[in-house]
Amino acid sequence: MKALSKMLTICGSALLCTLPRAALPGDAAPATGVWQKHEYRFSFVGFTTTYSCDGLADKLKLLLLAAGARKDAKSQPAACARGFGRPDKFASAYLTFYTLSTPGADQAGAGDANAVPVSGSWRAVQFTPHKPSQLGLGDCELIEQFRDRLLPMFSVRNVDDKTTCVPHQISGSGYSLSFDAWSG
Repeated sequence: MKALSKMLTICGSALLCTLPRAALPGDAAPATGVWQKHEYRFSFVGFTTTYSCDGLADKLKLLLLAAGARKDAKSQPAACARGFGRPDKFASAYLTFYTLSTPGADQAGAGDANAVPVSGSWRAVQFTPHKPSQLGLGDCELIEQFRDRLLPMFSVRNVDDKTTCVPHQISGSGYSLSFDAWSG
C-alpha cells in the first residue's frame, strides 16, 4: 500500500509539473510604456570623495544606464572652477535622459503626444562596491544622492537600501542599493 501511495504521489507531482504555471503577481506579460524625458543639473555635495566634473559626469552616466535609462542618456560636465580633470568640491553635471513609464501609469504629459509605446520589462539592478565594476567604496555618498535625487525619476519596485555613509572616512561606510527597474 505504501508503494502504491508513493507511486501516486510521484505521478501526481509529474502531472503538476507538466501543467502551465499560473502567472504570479509581477510576472505580467510584456507591457508597454512611453519614454519620459528628464533634464537635471546634478551638483554633488560630499565630504569623503571629491570628483572632477568630467569624472562625476562619467559616474552618473554609468548609474543612469545601469538603472534602466535609455541608451542615449547624456551626462555632461558643468563648468567647474578648477577646470577639466581636476577634483572640485563643487562638481556638477548636466543630465538629459529618458526613463520608461510603467504600464498603466498616468502617461498624460509624460512626453511627446506622438510618443510610440515601447515594450518594457522589470530588470534587477544592484549597486555595490565593484558592481558595476567602476564603482568603489568611495562612491557611497554618490549612491546616496543618486538614490535620493534621481531614482525617483525611474519606475522602480522592491527597493532594498542598505547604505551607510560615514562622512570624512571610507572605513565604516558601505552601500548596497538594489531594486527592480522598468526598462525597455
